[in-house]
Amino acid sequence: QVHLVESGGGSVQPGGSLRLSCTSPTVSLHDYCVGWFRQAPGKEREGIVLISGIDDIPVYDGSIDDSMKGRFTISRDHAKNTVNLQLNNLKPEDTAVYYCVADPAPNLDCGRLEVRGQGTLVTVSS
Repeated sequence: QVHLVESGGGSVQPGGSLRLSCTSPTVSLHDYCVGWFRQAPGKEREGIVLISGIDDIPVYDGSIDDSMKGRFTISRDHAKNTVNLQLNNLKPEDTAVYYCVADPAPNLDCGRLEVRGQGTLVTVSS
């Protein structure tokens, strides 16, 4: 069974950077589709980006504008069994709980992002 654990959140000033990590203590994420979404207080969940377990190609959510695409980058570290989300040039509106999600089994190509971690809080303020 897939369990996900996020880390790397914290408080930063506008313009700062954070690197979020998602790992699994139960499975190798090598062939799993893993994605990130966020939820700000009082707002709906917002998908950000995912990375396929089949070809490791990142796919941004259709609602993400080019500005965010240029600031948020997903990557996979096979050696550390993590999927990372690099957040650059953070803005106050990026304040949210960031969650990673994954398919419940490998090689499903992002068809069932049903597993979710507990989230990590990112706070951007001066």
